[in-house]
Amino acid sequence: MHLRLSDEQRMVQKAIRKFVEKELMPLENEVLRNEREGKPGLSEEKLKELQLKAKEAGFWGINTPEEYGGANLGHVMQAIVTMEVSKTFVPFRFGGSADNILYYANEEQKKKYLIPTINGDKKSCFAMTEPGAGSDTRNIKMTAVKDGNEWVLNGEKIFITGGNEADFVMVIAITDKERHQATNGREGVTCFIVDREMGWRSEPIHTMGPSTPASLIFENVRVPEENILGELHGGYKLGLEWIGYARWMVGARAIGAAERLLQMAIDYAKERVTFGKPIAERQAIQWMIADSAVEIEAAKWLVLNAAFTLDQGEDNRHLASMAKLFGANMGNRVVDRVLQIHGGMGYTKEMPIELWYREARLWRIYDGTDEIQRMIIARNLLKGHVKLGQFL
Repeated sequence: MHLRLSDEQRMVQKAIRKFVEKELMPLENEVLRNEREGKPGLSEEKLKELQLKAKEAGFWGINTPEEYGGANLGHVMQAIVTMEVSKTFVPFRFGGSADNILYYANEEQKKKYLIPTINGDKKSCFAMTEPGAGSDTRNIKMTAVKDGNEWVLNGEKIFITGGNEADFVMVIAITDKERHQATNGREGVTCFIVDREMGWRSEPIHTMGPSTPASLIFENVRVPEENILGELHGGYKLGLEWIGYARWMVGARAIGAAERLLQMAIDYAKERVTFGKPIAERQAIQWMIADSAVEIEAAKWLVLNAAFTLDQGEDNRHLASMAKLFGANMGNRVVDRVLQIHGGMGYTKEMPIELWYREARLWRIYDGTDEIQRMIIARNLLKGHVKLGQFL
């Protein structure tokens, strides 16, 4: 058992940290100004420029297989990289990657969709959530009806990340209503790769946070048979795999943001003087700092354990739910304490704390709400699917 990063992992961590500090953090004032004016934090041109700089530094396809030109660093390193990048609110992501389920594509689909996505020539999104099917993913209503060599899709998906910019969507639809009902939603649904030019449209959904998800509308959209991703009627499993991967990554993002926010609070507490003393000397402030530090470290080990388990080829779904639940709530508690420590200034748009505050609130909702994670964790334990202490 080894509880420290290897020399190679530490080297990658330091390199990513240097990139974030040199290339991303100097853009924070610009991003804040754009956010105040209702503009995107970064333009697409600037994002591509930064991604190319990262590529020149050797960071391309962090967890993409080497056969597709990626670094294939593994999930633990993916978690570490995410923590480092999340120390800034600049909306950056490394290039050279694709959604995990897109690797289930056949050879022809890989040429048309996977490789162009990895190369940055195409943008994708994943769509499962519907107006009446958020946490209850088995309650989806979108249908796909066979018509010759095509499937006709009708329905709506909402809160789709990247849906406004995507060139194609991997969308889940019911392909066998009877089978879907008989299996309580676990079967009878299929994942389709659908190009925007096939007829679906997107509409932006304005939220309290900096991101703008989309509503995707399908009205008699015809999709060829060869655009089925994976197996016919096997879409529910793909959907869960996509969501499961995203869950522990939410925890990693929360950790990075919380570490940066806590450091801001520590620095501010040393400088801010009230009644003749820095507020860092006040017990109330010290306890908020201490509690935050403890919770960040606890979340970090939950996330790294979930990533490590996945690297071992083992089922990490239980750990992913734990990492998501604790990590997201930890992030919300930390940003709330940091805003409190900063007082009125923390509430202004001159500082990024209120932006992070709004973003953090979403962590407890998407990719499975707090309530869903608690249900999963309790069910696994009560039904004996997982034993206490089995992951040590």
